[in-house]
Amino acid sequence: MKQAIMLQGGCLCGAIRYQTHSMPFDADHCHCSQCRKSAGAVVMSWMDFNTEQVTWLQGQVTEFASSAQIRRGFCQQCGTTMTYRHVDYPQYCTLSIASLDNPNKVQPTYHIYTNEQVSWLTIDDTCQRFKTNKTSA
Repeated sequence: MKQAIMLQGGCLCGAIRYQTHSMPFDADHCHCSQCRKSAGAVVMSWMDFNTEQVTWLQGQVTEFASSAQIRRGFCQQCGTTMTYRHVDYPQYCTLSIASLDNPNKVQPTYHIYTNEQVSWLTIDDTCQRFKTNKTSA
């Protein structure tokens, strides 16, 4: 049985393309300094899938080890931030919501690392907020 395509996306130049066979099981806004610097943005929005739910159609990300356990994937041609991967959890694939062809289809439900949020950014959504990761208050 062929799985239905739920979402499609890729990088700015089109060298990397992917599709998913489900909606993400989680989605968040991250305010940590590593996400800010890697994306060149004041907040990064991510969506989480089980690895087998994502099919890479074209190209592949180049990964940068931003810490001992974290790999950040990007397009080597245009620099688009595409993925976040924790080496201890190979069963998960985290993709940038901004890389979707239609990012309106995925809405984050919480903010993490709000203790690092830039002071001039005002966010008035109703999403839950965590000072560090999702397990903190």
